[in-house]
Amino acid sequence: VQLQASGGGSVQSGGSLGLSCVASGSIFSLNVMGWYRQAPGNQRELVATITSGGITTYADSVKGRFTISRNNAKNTVYLHMNSLKPDDTAVYFCNADGDTWSEGKFDVWGQGTLVTVSS
Repeated sequence: VQLQASGGGSVQSGGSLGLSCVASGSIFSLNVMGWYRQAPGNQRELVATITSGGITTYADSVKGRFTISRNNAKNTVYLHMNSLKPDDTAVYFCNADGDTWSEGKFDVWGQGTLVTVSS
């Protein structure tokens, strides 16, 4: 199972960006999909997650500004980011866990995509 993230880029403070991440491979079921980020010198931290049933969780720092969603038919998770701040600058990683058809469970990471917010 692989995750391919896209989107990101550079934006000014207050702007918006969107990320998407597609899961591919021998997927029987996708459970929780999510976004994490890692700023230079910092540990990777949770941004938002969403279950297959649509239950979402957000880091306090992004509540009200970011929205996570998913398309189960397309094995895709999205992150729409509004009112971006310089503190949101980081490499964003998608993550997904679930079950394969024949190789048991998986928990995989995408390759990361850079989001840069300038003041």
